[in-house]
Amino acid sequence: MSREPLSRGPAEMDEPDRFEGAPHPREQFAFFGHEEGEAAFLEGLRNGRLHHAWLIGGPQGIGKATLAYRVARAVLDPARSGAAESLDVAPQANVARQIVALSHPNLAVLRRAPATDKKAASAAIPVDAVRRALATFASTAADGGYRVCIVDSAEDLTVASANALLKVIEEPPPRSLFLIVSHAPQRVLPTIRSRCRRLLLRPLDDATVKAAIGSLGSPWADMPADVVDQALKLGEGSVRRTLELLDAEKVAFIGQITTLLDRLPRAETRQVLSLAESLARKDADENYDLMLETVQRWITAQLHAKASLGPRRLAPLVEVCEKIARSAREIDVFNLDRRPFILMLFDDLADAVRRAA
Repeated sequence: MSREPLSRGPAEMDEPDRFEGAPHPREQFAFFGHEEGEAAFLEGLRNGRLHHAWLIGGPQGIGKATLAYRVARAVLDPARSGAAESLDVAPQANVARQIVALSHPNLAVLRRAPATDKKAASAAIPVDAVRRALATFASTAADGGYRVCIVDSAEDLTVASANALLKVIEEPPPRSLFLIVSHAPQRVLPTIRSRCRRLLLRPLDDATVKAAIGSLGSPWADMPADVVDQALKLGEGSVRRTLELLDAEKVAFIGQITTLLDRLPRAETRQVLSLAESLARKDADENYDLMLETVQRWITAQLHAKASLGPRRLAPLVEVCEKIARSAREIDVFNLDRRPFILMLFDDLADAVRRAA
């Protein structure tokens, strides 16, 4: 199904859950992959036994939120037939337009607040926002239909806001539906997990990612084939991740980091020093994050490739992975100099590779 062009105001452009230059999941009417996930919701709708809470898990950018809004449109569409073969709702339908505008009276969306003229985008979903949104669930919908709450994402809930959500999920009002998106469902509050039907969405294959990107139109659909192919190799089945990497400079930078890592335990001191200097600059945040992602992905690949060596031999790599994550958090929280950390990172990795050899 084609997507209608949608106009957005300045505030919407700053939505923290929007990828710049691409439609927000609530605006995306084309749907790619995840047939089993859609089938699970269709079955519940057809037999009238739709579970009241779903934990939709999987890597970021594979379509979890897109599926959640797709389900919400279908559930809230008064014209929908119970025998429908898909969750499709026309973009021109009133319910679709209301959900795009976040104005549907029976839909609550819990997410980080967008930036305004006076405030930056919020870093978490506060408990007051959860309480306000869920106040609508205290009564039955005026039309006797469903009330739907989308949480995008569970990782943005504070302890207090997660507990407030839990109270409603534990004793849900009739005909209520909670769609909780999570990039790391194993970390969601166990009491929330236990009350949800878990739906794990897997990374998409390359052909599906390509089709999703092609549906976005210009400029994404006009990218050179070689750039798209390189991005697909690194995108790990995520449309969002692949879009982020449709940049020749980013791909070249990842290649530079990977080359340094592949040469370990041999030290490329000059190159590492140069890298540390370049990533210490104030304008290097994006490349710094890309370096950390590349290192973590490389360690994961090493652990899979050397799994036959056994846990004892691989323990040094696991330990250094945890140390890197811990140190990176400290650098971020305390705004520390990145240079010593980057030098330590490569030294520790060299030692771990040597010990695992």
